[in-house]
Amino acid sequence: MKNNILKFFSDTVLNAPSKVAVIDGDNKITFEELDLRAKILATSITKSNNINEPIAVFLPKSIETIITDIAITYSGNIYMNLDIKTPSIRIGKILDRIKPKLIVTNTNFASLIRAIDITLPLIIIDEFDFEQSYSIDLISDKLNQIIDTDPLCIINTSGSTGTPKGVVLNHRSYIDYTNWAINTFGFNGTEKLGVLSPTIFDHFNFEICLMMFKGNTLVLLDNNMASFPIKLLEHISAEKVNFIFWVPSIMVNIANMDLLTKIKLPSLKMVWFAGEVFPTKQFNYWRNNLPQSTFVNLYGPIETTVDCTYYVVERNLSDDEPIPIGYPCRNTDVLVLNKENKQVGTNEDGELCVRGSSLAMGYYNNVDKTSASFTQNPLNSSYPEIIYRTGDIVFKNEFGELVFKGRIDSLIKHMGYRIELGEIEHVIINTLKLVKNGCIVYNNSKKAITLFYESQNDILVAEMKKKIGKVFPRYMVPTVFHRMENMPRNTNGKIDRLKLRNQVNND
Repeated sequence: MKNNILKFFSDTVLNAPSKVAVIDGDNKITFEELDLRAKILATSITKSNNINEPIAVFLPKSIETIITDIAITYSGNIYMNLDIKTPSIRIGKILDRIKPKLIVTNTNFASLIRAIDITLPLIIIDEFDFEQSYSIDLISDKLNQIIDTDPLCIINTSGSTGTPKGVVLNHRSYIDYTNWAINTFGFNGTEKLGVLSPTIFDHFNFEICLMMFKGNTLVLLDNNMASFPIKLLEHISAEKVNFIFWVPSIMVNIANMDLLTKIKLPSLKMVWFAGEVFPTKQFNYWRNNLPQSTFVNLYGPIETTVDCTYYVVERNLSDDEPIPIGYPCRNTDVLVLNKENKQVGTNEDGELCVRGSSLAMGYYNNVDKTSASFTQNPLNSSYPEIIYRTGDIVFKNEFGELVFKGRIDSLIKHMGYRIELGEIEHVIINTLKLVKNGCIVYNNSKKAITLFYESQNDILVAEMKKKIGKVFPRYMVPTVFHRMENMPRNTNGKIDRLKLRNQVNND
């Protein structure tokens, strides 16, 4: 077998066949069973004779999802997890852009997919016969053609035109990131991971990789538990989870409700967080209540394979001091460039750009967007070297630590999801035609997407939310609406976005 992630999985299955790989409520599966089911499903997929083609997965987070992702990898193809809560209009746009060769779903969601595209072949996972045999010859033939620079998965992220962009990530980048995590933090296979991330997050893919590489056990946590944090903590306490990799939103809620004094988590040894800024006051609450835990702040857009920088919090931080995003991960380098594409000095702001093996391959079926974001390193004119321009503003403090300051455009991180505010505007104004003029801004302190708008009709906010919710997932629907007779304008006659942004953040 060539150097792809299944090489590591094969070793794990051989060394720990009877160990529990995944716990999903009352359901469990061992590594041997997981491997067997994945190979049986892969045999069926390989009969289509595709290789390095996208295959969509439209399933809730479950053991079946993990079986399917591994099966697609065994078949020599690219898995693409889709969010079952995403409105069908948006799913349709993704399918139209990516054009997957096949969709794996279940009986509950098959009719929804067929309503979007009746021609797409489906595998109905709960009707699939896992009692049949698998063909090691078929699987081996595919895997012998897959090398580490071939695509592993596609993750869809918000796009300014209303159509999500499909980020293509390869085997090498996940191998490199996972090995970095193992070597840096000493993962040894005894860890139980509390998996709260949705299947469409890069965190989810990393946790699968960690399971495959080291034989860690994944404890799948229902995403709805985020609305009931006390039940979430009770569950990870009962399961003796000792590693979590969460988005700060839920952790802030837990801190604000003072739940860590009510539910003890003595088994929790390592806490990773990423996806958005973690307010330091609430972070300090976690750190003070879990003195046995190592806390790590990670940063990185999807285009850099999970994360590209990390910061182990070892010194005390005051409540008004931002948590640094730290230092580059192994085989990754970051450049902080000013508008003239020159590297900045200490305490000087610049755009964070990334180079190295963590970089994505680009956007699937989207050459223009790829060439705009993945560009030649301006500091190197001697040979081709691609960097990714994150659009994030950072500076390096007196300790040499990178510190995140904000965005240079309208891209935000909200509830762990990367959202292009321009996409929401475009759909509300141009597609749904709900308002005459509008401007979406983000309230960083209240974590609220806010719509300022001019309207020639008396449409109710509830009706607007309902219509927007048919196009976007809930996390992209504005939560605050401000109707205005006239939007503020700058000297160029354009909507004064800075004024509106300052207004919501100073309320």
